[in-house]
Amino acid sequence: MVTQVPTPPSDHPVLTHRANHFLAHWDLRADGPPMSGIAALVLPVTTADGTPAALKVQHLDEECAGEATALLTWAGDGAARLLAHDPPTGTLLLERLDEHRPLSALPDTRAAVDVLGGLLARLTAHPAPPGLRRLGDIVRGMTDRLPRALRTEPDPATRRLLRDCAVALREVADEPGDRLLHWDLHFGNVLASARAPWLAIDPKPLAGDPAFELLPALANRYDPADTRHRFDALTAALGLDRERARAWTLARVLQNRLWQLEEGEAGRPQDDVRLAVGRELRAL
Repeated sequence: MVTQVPTPPSDHPVLTHRANHFLAHWDLRADGPPMSGIAALVLPVTTADGTPAALKVQHLDEECAGEATALLTWAGDGAARLLAHDPPTGTLLLERLDEHRPLSALPDTRAAVDVLGGLLARLTAHPAPPGLRRLGDIVRGMTDRLPRALRTEPDPATRRLLRDCAVALREVADEPGDRLLHWDLHFGNVLASARAPWLAIDPKPLAGDPAFELLPALANRYDPADTRHRFDALTAALGLDRERARAWTLARVLQNRLWQLEEGEAGRPQDDVRLAVGRELRAL
């Protein structure tokens, strides 16, 4: 039943080799072209009993290390089901969703935001299992990195925003939360399914406050005129305190800018939609 990965992506030789290994190991048949991203390769497959599935091989890092744990905890409640996994490599065999029908293709962004809110409410209803990264640890790291970021931030207006974000972070840092977070739920990480209208994929699991989940949904397909509506819709769907949600979202803006500065990707601050979302939330 085993076949080789069709037309292997030249930029993923290690992942292609690993995919071929697990096609044989799990007795899978590749039945579609591979889909590759920066750090992962996903291959549509069929199992020995004829079940459609998706084989995901990836470069392990701290963000995806807990993906199998999160998917097992959710057990299909709002997210793709995990059928099998190999812990040493982080290779996953997943329920097949419809990659041709992402939520990002839905023309009505307000309806799409409502979908995200409903999924986030389901996903964050689960307590985080042991062993995942914790938001409290991330907060401490952000606090340690802030002084250098303020020295290297090239834009004075953005420096003022980052200071305000840091103030907001201090307001909530003592209670980082203990729910299971997806951390990266935006329109592109939701696919249609035969089992449910929409299901989440590609979590970057984290134990923390559900209010830390909102920024991707606010920034994706960004519309400045719609930011307040999105914020209201998401906080209502998750039952969040608005001031707490605002503070954690500003903290997330700070986190994103720290990454940009450290990776040399600061670019032009006025073009960064996450900073724009931060400015709008600061004004609320």
